[in-house]
Amino acid sequence: MTPHRPTLSAEAIARAADLLATYRIERPGLLRELPADCRPAGLADAYAIQDALVDRLCAHHGGERIGWKVACTNAIAQEALQVRQPLFGQLLSHSTSTSPVVLRAERFTTRVIECEFGLRIGRSVPVSELPYTAMTIVDFVADVLPAIEVVDHRFADWSLGAPSVAADNAIHGWWVHGSPFQGDWHTLDLAQHPLEARIDGELVAEGTGAAVLGHPLNVLAWLANELPHYGHRLEQGDLVTTGVCTDVFSAGAPSTVVADFGSLGTVSLHWA
Repeated sequence: MTPHRPTLSAEAIARAADLLATYRIERPGLLRELPADCRPAGLADAYAIQDALVDRLCAHHGGERIGWKVACTNAIAQEALQVRQPLFGQLLSHSTSTSPVVLRAERFTTRVIECEFGLRIGRSVPVSELPYTAMTIVDFVADVLPAIEVVDHRFADWSLGAPSVAADNAIHGWWVHGSPFQGDWHTLDLAQHPLEARIDGELVAEGTGAAVLGHPLNVLAWLANELPHYGHRLEQGDLVTTGVCTDVFSAGAPSTVVADFGSLGTVSLHWA
């Protein structure tokens, strides 16, 4: 499979990544948009900038990429970000926590909460000319785990289009995950599996796994098919979070957010 090639020069990609890294690390405010001379025109440009941004964040904070997030896997998220297809970002060790966790609210420009099904890859997924489906990707999954993603972005307006959103690591902020399901996760009907989100005990959102492309494994299959176009693939041990399964909501500070996935477990995040 031939990867898609960016149209931006290496220098322009570096400028965009430097700017996004500065806004993430120093937090001087919000960007209206990336400058025209380094603004991604398509997803190949965007993911090249994303890779360079991740390199800079890992160099600054330490750690490494530990997996992938998939954004815009349901109509709610696509409408909120004004995109027509899923996008991927990268999960990083410095911005990943095991539940429960306390996070400082001032470290984030926004605190949008997404309750998501997480997956852990049990063995590397070969690049294939035949597209993966939910039925053919299932054997590569080792674990299922409950998760919360915090969306955090550098832009004053979310509706800049898919390339800019993808360049900013698909506006990923933090990921909190619970323990893997202790039984045979294959017995779970992930599409119909319910979840609830509460803030300080008050129910604010609920949903099921069907919200994300009909089934979380459909999301994983999409990711396995999409990554090789941009020089990546799913590797053994990768963690994947598959997109918001409820209405999008925000949480003030101080507050405690709990995502309850029933038999799959809970995830807790306290904003200090």
